[in-house]
Amino acid sequence: MLKASNCYRNNRVGGLLLILWVSASLCRLQAQNSPFKPHYVNMTEVGGLFGRVVYDVRWSAPLVQEVQNRLSLTIQTFNGVQLKPRLAVGATVGVDWYKTALLTPIAAGVRYDLVSTPKNVHLFGTLDAGYGFNWLQVDGTGYDTKGGMMLNPGLGLKFAFKSGSAMLLSLTYKRQEAKVTKPLGWQEVEKWEDRTYNRMALRLGFMF
Repeated sequence: MLKASNCYRNNRVGGLLLILWVSASLCRLQAQNSPFKPHYVNMTEVGGLFGRVVYDVRWSAPLVQEVQNRLSLTIQTFNGVQLKPRLAVGATVGVDWYKTALLTPIAAGVRYDLVSTPKNVHLFGTLDAGYGFNWLQVDGTGYDTKGGMMLNPGLGLKFAFKSGSAMLLSLTYKRQEAKVTKPLGWQEVEKWEDRTYNRMALRLGFMF
């Protein structure tokens, strides 16, 4: 009787372990085969715009040109839909503080994961294309600053957390056009300046 009881107990324990193993396997299989559902995604970043400017020195003869480094603050937020595991599309709104212009770019945006690693580090491509508005700009007397077309392609790293959020580090090239009307001088009919801001943007942010 003792041997039969031990055998029955071992069979019951073995059966229980088998049921647990099968249940765990089914759960993993269901998780792997569960369809992807599009969802809202937000990427908010802050950083700097780095560039060099060549300009003419006034009242110099012969004409003298100088070169200066520029560093400006940039903030942007991308709001969109994660259409596929690697692809997100949406709209980007930002604020860029140039030396004499404060522009608000609004653009269509795309984010695409290029490479993923087992440690949840993703290399992604980013592209924004739109228009920079002068809504927040305050001009001095006689000046009128207008925005223009904006293009911002680049690459970034996404450090994903288990919660689904991630830390972002991106490096992009930003091209922003602008036009400034200036006060008229003696016998001048019109006076304006076309500007093209070419900057490298280094940003740090988070994805939710």
